[in-house]
This record gives sequence, C-alpha cells and structure tokens, in this order.
Amino acid sequence: MKGEGPIPDAARRRALWLRLRARLSSLLHDLLQASNRLRLPGPSVLPVAGAVVGLYSGLAAGIFANLIGLFTGLTFGAAELTHTLRRGQLKSLMEAFSTAGWHPEYAIIGTPLALGALVLARVIQPGGPRDEVKRRLKLLALLALGALALYYPLVALAALNSVFGHSHSLPETLPHLPWWLMLLAPTLGGMAVGRLLRDKPETHGHGVPEVVRAVKSGANVLPADRGVLKLLASAITIGSGGSAGREGPIVYGGAAFASSVGRVLGFSRRELSILLACGAGAGISASFNAPIAGAVFAMEIILREFELRVFSPIILASVAGTLVSQGVLGESPMLRRVPYELVSGGEVVAYAGLGIGCGLLAFAFVRLLHGVEHYFHGRGGGRLSPWLARRPLAMRAGLGGLCTGLLAFLSPTVWGSGHDYINLAAMGRLPFLFLVTACVLKLVATALTIGSGGSGGTFFPAAVIGAMAGGAFGTLVHYFFPASTGPSGAYALVGMGGAVAALNRGPLTGMMMLYELSGNHDIILPLMVTCTIASALCHYLTERKSPKVQSDLDLMEGTPVRAVMAHVLPVPAGTPLRALTDLLLTSEAGSLPVLDTAGHVYGIVQVEQLRAVWRDESVYPLLVASDLAHKLPLLSPDADLAHALRVMDQEDVDALPVSTPPGNPTCGLLTRGAVRRFLVAQHAKAHSHGDAPFSPSEAAH
Repeated sequence: MKGEGPIPDAARRRALWLRLRARLSSLLHDLLQASNRLRLPGPSVLPVAGAVVGLYSGLAAGIFANLIGLFTGLTFGAAELTHTLRRGQLKSLMEAFSTAGWHPEYAIIGTPLALGALVLARVIQPGGPRDEVKRRLKLLALLALGALALYYPLVALAALNSVFGHSHSLPETLPHLPWWLMLLAPTLGGMAVGRLLRDKPETHGHGVPEVVRAVKSGANVLPADRGVLKLLASAITIGSGGSAGREGPIVYGGAAFASSVGRVLGFSRRELSILLACGAGAGISASFNAPIAGAVFAMEIILREFELRVFSPIILASVAGTLVSQGVLGESPMLRRVPYELVSGGEVVAYAGLGIGCGLLAFAFVRLLHGVEHYFHGRGGGRLSPWLARRPLAMRAGLGGLCTGLLAFLSPTVWGSGHDYINLAAMGRLPFLFLVTACVLKLVATALTIGSGGSGGTFFPAAVIGAMAGGAFGTLVHYFFPASTGPSGAYALVGMGGAVAALNRGPLTGMMMLYELSGNHDIILPLMVTCTIASALCHYLTERKSPKVQSDLDLMEGTPVRAVMAHVLPVPAGTPLRALTDLLLTSEAGSLPVLDTAGHVYGIVQVEQLRAVWRDESVYPLLVASDLAHKLPLLSPDADLAHALRVMDQEDVDALPVSTPPGNPTCGLLTRGAVRRFLVAQHAKAHSHGDAPFSPSEAAH
C-alpha cells in the first residue's frame, strides 16, 4: 500500500508534460503556418536591402582607402617598413590593434539575426509566392553574414597600414621624394590603369555621371564587376600620384553592387532606382564621414526628388555605410574643427562674391575637362590630337600622368587627392601665392589625369580647388577689411562647399557636406549664400554653352504612342494558365493585352507575374488569364510617350494597352523597352550628325 501513494503524482506530472508538449506543438504549428503566410513585397524589403547595400558601400570605402594606402606605400618605397621595424614600433602595432574599431556588437547583433533569417527561410514551405520570400530572406541573410566576414579582416588591415607607413602626410613626405620618382610614378600608374581598362571602355568616366544616366534612363544596370574594376583602377591612379578623387569610384561601386542585389531580389524598376541611390549615397557618406550629406546627395543628385518613400532606405544605407567606414577608417573628422563666426552682416556680400567665383571656377573645370577628353580622343585641332587618338589607352593615360607629375613640381596639391592641404587652408597656414597656384594647377592636373584616360572622381578635386580659391579670396578680403571679415580659413571652408555645389549643381549637397565636416552651426548662413549662387551660376553658364539637343523629355513629349507601339493579338479572358504561359514566353515583349468576358481590353499580363505560380502545378487547372491580368487604363494612340511613361510609373508596370479602331483584331501594346529603344535610336541618330547625346550638365557631375 505504501508504494501506491506516489502514483497519482507521477500521473499528474506526466499529464502536465503531455499538455505542455501539446501546447508547444500547437504553438510551433501556428508559427509555421504564420511563416507560410509571410509576404515580402518589394517596398517592405527595400529599407533592409538599402541597409545591406550601405554596409557594402562602407566596406568598399574601407577597401578602397586601403588599396590607395597600399599603392601609396609602394610609391614612396618599402624602405619605410624596415625603418619602422628597426625603431622597435611593434608595440605601436599592438596598440593600433587594441584601439581599432572592432565593434564586437556588430557580430553579436548581426549574426543571430542573419542566422534566424536563414532558419526561417528553411522552415517556410516551398511553393507559390513563398519561394520568393525564401529567396529574399536567404539572400539578405547571406549578404549580412558576408559583410561581417569582410569587416573584421578589413579593420585589421587598416590597423596594419596605420603603423607601417602607408598613411603618409603628404606635406611632410612629398618634398623628400626623388624628382625622377615624381615623374615616373604617375606615368606608370596611368599606363597601368590604361592597360587595365583597355578592354572595358564602359568603365571610363568619373563614376557619378554613369550612375545618374543609369537611373535617368530607367535601365538601372551597372554590373558589379565593373564597380570592382573601377575601384582598383582609381586606387592605382590616386596612389601613384594622379590628381583625382575617391568619391566617384565609391559612388559607382556602391550603385553597381546595389544594381546586382536589386535585380537578384526581383525589385521593380522604380525600386531599383531607389536602391542605386542608396548605394551612391552610402558611398558619399562613407567617403566623407557625412551621413546627412550622403543622403541628400542621393536624393538631390541621383534621384533628383525628395519623396517620403525614398527616405527610409536611403537614410538607413547612409547610416550603415558611415558606421562601417568609421570602424575601418576611424571616427576622426576629415576636417579639423576650426573656430568660425560671422563677423558682421555685411560679410554676406563677400560670400556672395565668393559664390560667383566658385561658379566660374566650376564652369571652367567642366569646360577644361571636356576639352581634354575631346583632345585625347582626336576631336581637337592640329595634328597632335588625331595622333593621340590612334595611340593605345595606356600610352595616353601615361602621358596624362607624366604631365601631372610635372605640375606636382610647381604645386604639391596636384599629387593624389590633395586633401591634406584643405586643413592647412582652413587654418590659414598657406600663403596667398601658394593658394592661387594650387587652385589653378589642381584644376589643370585633374582634367589631364581623368581626360587622358585615368580613373577617379571629380567631386573631391573640386573641393580642393574651392578650398584654395576660397582661401585666396579670403586673404584678399581680410587684408582690405580686417575689422569686418573673418580670417582666410573661413572662406576656404565655404569655398570648398561652393565648388562642390557648383560642379554638381546641388546646393543642398554642398551645404550639408560642409556643415557636417565643419561641425559649426554658424557656417550655415555663408554656405547657403555661396552654394546657392555658385550652383545657379554654373548651371546657367553650362546650359547656355551646351549644344541645343533635344532632351529625352522633349523627344517623348513630341512623339505619339502610335509611332512606337506594337500590334499584338489580345488574350481571351478564359485562356488557361498553361496556354497563357506558352504565349507569354514566346511573345517578343513578354507582355500581352487581356480581354474581359465582353471582349473589351481589360488590362495586361506580364511574364513576371508567372513567378508566383509557375512552380505550383496544382493551380494550373484553376487559373485563367483574367485571374492574373492587371487592370490598366487604355492609352490613346495619340497620347505622347511622356504621358504613357507617367502612367506606367503610377501603375508600376512596364507595358500598357493601346486602343485600336473597332473591328481590328489586334490591340496596341506600348512597352517601356520599346520607348527606351526609341530614345537610344534617336540619340544615335543625333550623334551620327555630330550632336552630343548628353549635354555637359548631364555628363559632368
């Protein structure tokens, strides 16, 4: 009898365990069912994708900076490594590693989130639209893990470079460089870049204009391998002494990565444009440690619009890019904090004059850059220009590097990006003659480096040119009005922003960049005056001098839909899914008009809509054409192409049905691809007659 007492307790515990297990099983089943109902439409994924693109833009900025450090170290000689070791600075290496921006919290937070997304992607049952969810979750998780895997080795490499002499102070090191090396290094660098880019003409350019064109044309295709190649070529150019900037290649690389990721994720054309802007803005944020300026750059220069739906992905991308670059490159600001104040209200007049000067300088920069490019491509006068055009790209770029090396004897600011001298100008430590000479020679050297075939951006050289011009202008103003004007360093800072704003025709970008870099609220009023005037003046002068060619908008507004549309047989509403699939896959446009049950045009069906159902065999007998059709307004054949594209954007589709006369068995169909081919054909026709397909304002950002 004594052994019977515990039996009820054991039974209760077993019953409790069974109920708990049943509840856990039910909860797990509910979670699995909920995961199977999960949807990840493009707009909801876009902010996450923007943040991931920002991570890789920050990594690209870190890799690019270290590549420049590597080639700079090769240029200045490996002897410094032995000298460093001989001084017993291995302790400094350990200190660099201990103070590096490791940020273990990135791995602590990011790894579980990415692994959780992978587990969720594995748990979701395949079939139908769930396949798209599984693919997007898996890709984003793997990209996040890849960013973490790259981040920590890159931090270690940056710490190594900071100790073993690859981070040079140009004003201290350049005077000790042998004269023959000052000529040989940029020449060999130009030749190496020319050989590297010889078979890749599409990678030539400054970086930013190519991204603007991709977004403007709606193609949104920038292959990632070209972005990597451009980063390598630009690192060689800058590291060997060529006069170019870092930001253009970073913008191009970030946008190219974004283009590849967006296309794999299956984003729409509009979402791809936003993602390209995310990559470009994150590149600027990472390069200058200025997240607000990067976000403004993406919206003002790349997208050219400020809408609420683009804010979150672009801002998340800029924040992510800045966090990564701060960990790799350090958190110290690019510009040293210099005290600044507006001495008097009348000083605004002086800043207005500085704006006029910056606008004229930017215009001269654009004209000279295009002039050098045309000269090296055989479109200049005399016998030398055609002879140069027949030479290999390596020879032309090497000649441009040699000319840059010669100019470096006259002004050290010509060498590389020249950013070391901006701080000296901001602190008022450069004499007037040095500032004037540096401004002119930096402008000429950058045009020679890039125009001859070198690789790099124009954004930062414009900042150096503006800083030198502003410092010289401020020196004169302060000399004549010492009591009512600030020191020359204040004008150097504002001139830097004015030149950037003028070259890009982006006053907000110039304002926000210098506001962030200076860290001083009082500088905003002079910046607003100078950047606005400089940008407006350069825009006016450039457009006035540009050839009067029809823009894309002009061409589309003057062309009716009937001139571009195709005539296709519409699909009856009751067409089974299997037959519809065959028709779509064999159609030229990948889109077909669909009739309703009364025989009137209802809308269209696109091949992209088959993604959600083509693997699920069970739905084939259940669906017909009318189930998949997207109801759309019917275009008039007399409507212009610009109106048609606006309707496509509003409906987020790539094709629209066009009305035809009663009794006609076919229906009109206008596709975005047909409009794009029409524009390309028109530009090619204009180009064959000697007209430029793009105006200078579109090609010189």
